[in-house]
Amino acid sequence: MLKDQKLNPKRAGMPAALWRRGTLGIGIAGMVLISGAGFLILAQKNQPPPAALKGSVSGTNTAGSTPLSTAPPTMNINQAVMVTVDLDFGPSIPSIADALREVERRSQPDDGRGRTFAVLDAYGEPTSSGKLHMSMHVSSEKPGAGSLIFRRTGEVLWQSRIVTTNGQAPTFTGKNLLILIDNAEGKTFTVDGSSNPASILDASIKEMGIPVRIFWPDGAERQVTCIYSACGCPVKVMVKREGERTARTKDLPVMFPDDPAVVTIISRLMQWQ
Repeated sequence: MLKDQKLNPKRAGMPAALWRRGTLGIGIAGMVLISGAGFLILAQKNQPPPAALKGSVSGTNTAGSTPLSTAPPTMNINQAVMVTVDLDFGPSIPSIADALREVERRSQPDDGRGRTFAVLDAYGEPTSSGKLHMSMHVSSEKPGAGSLIFRRTGEVLWQSRIVTTNGQAPTFTGKNLLILIDNAEGKTFTVDGSSNPASILDASIKEMGIPVRIFWPDGAERQVTCIYSACGCPVKVMVKREGERTARTKDLPVMFPDDPAVVTIISRLMQWQ
């Protein structure tokens, strides 16, 4: 069991709600523990993938088509589904970020608390017919009902009854964030922030024991992977180092639209303006 670290709140300013003690066990080499005082990234190597990932599901629906059944399909907790839709916004097609605001999330948890799912990321583009083609990565978190509704028409874009089987328990606590960086050669490495760095460049690469600023050359573009979900699904973005800061080189995907607090933490760590 890990011991709590005394972290510096003035340097990080991160929400205390994102702190926990222990390990994440998501089958990828590392984890990030974040608190009101900072963040801690530790390594776990060669772990098998979680059962939830083995049972991941997928599906699509198109706004304007026949609504989904009133008896929705079921999916297990700690799994993922990709919901792909074509949305009609008329002559003015919004960005993906703005379009997400027109998609209502409805959760009915069995225990009456919190949410049953979250949208992890979203991407897409306009179609030749003048609609917005959008894909949303949905992660199931706890038993209950969940649905996505297009506000403009009331169309059900996705709905599901989220259940537990074989003694599964919810794994998402909202307290774990894993960050990996690739080496431009197809391999990813764990960011180790146990020294409580002020930025990603002040952290180190766990597997190599070198500072991120040495691993990541100035001017180089890298794929940064963030994992913050029950399903253990990665959200990947392209980022370029620009001196002592980094900047996204592509606007998409929209990251963690249902968890703005963790986006704030990632942005602060990455020094995104």
